[in-house]
Amino acid sequence: MVVGIDVGGTKIAGAVVARDSSLRASATLPTPVAGAQLVQAIGDLVERLRRECPEEILAVGVGLPSLIDARSGRVRMSANIDLADIDVRAVLKELLGVPIGLENDANLAALAEHRVGAGREHGDIVMLTVGTGVGGGVIAGNKIFRGGSGTGAELGHMVVQADGPPCQRNCPNRGCLETMCSGTAIARDAGMPAEEVVRRAREGDATAIAVLDRAGRFLGVGLSSLANIFNPDAFVIGGGVGAAGDLLLGPATEEYRSRALPPNAEAQVVPAALGPRAGAIGAGLLAWDLVDAIA
Repeated sequence: MVVGIDVGGTKIAGAVVARDSSLRASATLPTPVAGAQLVQAIGDLVERLRRECPEEILAVGVGLPSLIDARSGRVRMSANIDLADIDVRAVLKELLGVPIGLENDANLAALAEHRVGAGREHGDIVMLTVGTGVGGGVIAGNKIFRGGSGTGAELGHMVVQADGPPCQRNCPNRGCLETMCSGTAIARDAGMPAEEVVRRAREGDATAIAVLDRAGRFLGVGLSSLANIFNPDAFVIGGGVGAAGDLLLGPATEEYRSRALPPNAEAQVVPAALGPRAGAIGAGLLAWDLVDAIA
């Protein structure tokens, strides 16, 4: 067996992941902000799962909301957690005594959806997770696309309105996709939590429907650029706001198809299938890949 760990802004979710991607045991812990405490919490969570697993844990995969240098395994930047100057992979290997795989959390969600979720019948996919922010991952040639140093495919920071509002947290840009269609953007435009906007829209509230339509249009602008750059077979849309379904994906798909070059406007736009399990499953798949590479 392997363990998959998905580190979020408020909780760390872990699971024992079998070869067939099924979850045999799971547990969560609150996410500490301080880096050393966070790494220790990951180790504690793995040890808890190890006690529940009758089989040997062969490797651990960890998804972090961070930009990770693929060459060194070090975190280059994180939005909400402090991991600067900590060699997470080396520390965890010392703590746990097993091989450690480290990857951006959105990349791992995309990997999971591609192999066992909504993208499993498609070749190349682009996944966007629309929640508090917008994360993303690209699977090309059955592999995670990372860019030259491993910090690429930050799709939520593609600019879709050059003079738009300032982006969130550590991003120096304006009008990023994250700034225009995330749950934070929807709450800003509606003056109420994004979950409430979705609920009211489902009940037929015209103002709430208009807010989601606007967010969907900006999402579609982003999809059109991604279509022209990557020409994927499918777009997979996940995250809490993505659960709005056609209220968001309808206008997004319409905008995307009207803007992309005609040969690139044929990709399906589908909702993610794995929900909040995607991160842990993807981390488990990363761990199994590590086991196979070592064997």
